[in-house]
Amino acid sequence: MQEQARAFWVVAPGRGEIRDEALSPPSHGDVVVQTLYSGISRGTEALVFGGHVPESEWDRMRAPFQAGDFPAPVKYGYASVGRVIDGPDDLANRIVFVLYPHQTQFVVPSAAVHIVPDDVPPGRAVLAANLETALNGVWDARPHVGDRISVVGAGTVGCLAAWLASGIPGSDVELVDVNPRRARAAEALGIRFCEPGTAAGKADVVIHASGSPAGLELALRLAAFEARVVELSWFGDQVVPLPLGGAFHSRRLTIRSSQVGELAPAQRSRWDARRRMGLALRLLRDPVLDALITGESAFETLPGVMADLTRSPGDTITHRVRYTQ
Repeated sequence: MQEQARAFWVVAPGRGEIRDEALSPPSHGDVVVQTLYSGISRGTEALVFGGHVPESEWDRMRAPFQAGDFPAPVKYGYASVGRVIDGPDDLANRIVFVLYPHQTQFVVPSAAVHIVPDDVPPGRAVLAANLETALNGVWDARPHVGDRISVVGAGTVGCLAAWLASGIPGSDVELVDVNPRRARAAEALGIRFCEPGTAAGKADVVIHASGSPAGLELALRLAAFEARVVELSWFGDQVVPLPLGGAFHSRRLTIRSSQVGELAPAQRSRWDARRRMGLALRLLRDPVLDALITGESAFETLPGVMADLTRSPGDTITHRVRYTQ
């Protein structure tokens, strides 16, 4: 292993830099991971990069291997894929997923790594954390066979939630977004795409993942009588107005939060986070999910890339970071 690594830090709201990072020698049971790829979870990381994590959530929003504190300086991220270069024999040379920030090499307990299946390419495995979030959201939404399901927001989590829901027999899934160019990703996933004005509505289940107040308002409009709207977006310190007059009460709608930090209640007695992550990694065997990776850049360019993605995300769904080996 190396004595030093390179890591991406948010050094002030809206400004990042690459820093040298001293590596501690591994203890018994630790592994050393050489990073191959990491993924930018754009919604959450844009809020972190911009300094928009509210003080009330500073403790709850800590990533598993975060260094520093909100708002800054902070080393944040949770979608790293790499190769084990030192550790227990059963993990030697294995490709693993770790909830670790953007860093060229790192040392973690072996219990923190998740083996990537041999038939899942390392570059696709960066989607694991977002797929775990989408999986938990679909569990919270509890769609049934034959349901009409609207997913609002065709970012990474929204696309993945729609893809999961589309596998339910008889389901009628629409993916709704204001950006018509997101239709390409929906088509690759085999899901009907709609702009807000053409969405069918009358949905039995609505999943909101746009990260915008207007998207949540649309989700309420698309919900049928006594439908459940599951909120997968996290707004940081943004105040979100809601139209709770009109037909909200007469249609007896329910808004339900979903957050990956806790398992969905219906699964909690039998599942744990490790089992859920294992399922997410197995689901990544489907090559259609490569359509969600819409950009890639070298690790050393990350300060500028993160600033650009925060300021003007454009058509980005998932941006992948590549590490030179």
